[in-house]
Amino acid sequence: MKNTRLSNQHQPPKADKLLLVAVLILAGLGLIMVLSSSGIMAERYFGDKYLFFKKQAAFFCIGAALMYACWRLPRVFFYELTYFWLVVAVILLALCSFTPLGVDANGAKRWISFGLFNFQPLEFSKIALVFYLAYYFSRKQELVRTLSVGMLPPFLVTGLLCILLLTQPDFGGAAFLAGILFFMCLVGGTRLTYLFGAFTFLAWGGWLLILQEPYRYKRWTAFLDPFKEPFGTGYQLVQSFYAFGSGKLTGVGLGAGKQKLFFLPEAHNDFILAVVGEEMGFLGMSLFFLLIGFIIFRCLRIALLQEDLQDRFTAFGMTLILTVGFLLNPAVVLGTVPPKGVPLPFVSYGGSNLIVSFICVGILLNLSQRRHA
Repeated sequence: MKNTRLSNQHQPPKADKLLLVAVLILAGLGLIMVLSSSGIMAERYFGDKYLFFKKQAAFFCIGAALMYACWRLPRVFFYELTYFWLVVAVILLALCSFTPLGVDANGAKRWISFGLFNFQPLEFSKIALVFYLAYYFSRKQELVRTLSVGMLPPFLVTGLLCILLLTQPDFGGAAFLAGILFFMCLVGGTRLTYLFGAFTFLAWGGWLLILQEPYRYKRWTAFLDPFKEPFGTGYQLVQSFYAFGSGKLTGVGLGAGKQKLFFLPEAHNDFILAVVGEEMGFLGMSLFFLLIGFIIFRCLRIALLQEDLQDRFTAFGMTLILTVGFLLNPAVVLGTVPPKGVPLPFVSYGGSNLIVSFICVGILLNLSQRRHA
């Protein structure tokens, strides 16, 4: 009995299966909501009401396979190729902005066409940036509080990615990466005076960029009073409010929502949560939020349990990618922050975000084992 107990103590911890189960449940509910929210539009414009559902199901399978691969691969595969992932991210963003491979949609080039599907380089850039920042801060702890080491290299690397995003243009994507940089610097040990001074300057620059483009300024002010222009800049948010208001406690019933009948734009994408609120009501929304809260809790727990500094920073960064999407998407849909196209991880339609979200979870499952590579 004593030998058995000792052998069990030397066994490496198992992966966080509760996180895995919660993610699969949320992604499964997301598939159901994509089917419900996209069927009418897909049938009218493409003659196949299951088109978006079938595509999302394929992305689900690809993402799940990559999640499993990231879970089982030795972590040196990620760490020793840190700069390689960063270079790939820069190349993909450059290809998207400056070559015919970039897909032009509504005046922006944010996707690269690979024939059967389009890929958004921004999503891959999030993971590449986290790997770089985790690698950098874990190895520069003794100098991280100096200006030349603790700030300049991370800011220059992130700045390059943000500049490439602004050429697309994707102001929101650049802000997302800047947010990752801020929180990684915060936990990495950068001096608060340097950090807040730099981000005050960047916020001022961002505000100038908003004022420079009328559409950005209208987006910024639309959420303050969307009913002032209910058929203009406030239209999408107003329709979202109508959806939530119709749902009440239990919802109108799965598939019975009306706002997806060409009233609510992007019903299966960024505003899919409004369809959830209409069809599943307050109780259904609560289920989604409980799952999201549980996933965030398990991810943060994995980060806190890491003994190696690079593992801890990496886990925190992957958690950050998911958490920002989990928090920002509902905030936009509920009208508490300016509108920005941020998908809800595992729920919104879109292959790039779904696959990258699965990859983040795969890396977290890998780290949850806390075994040596």
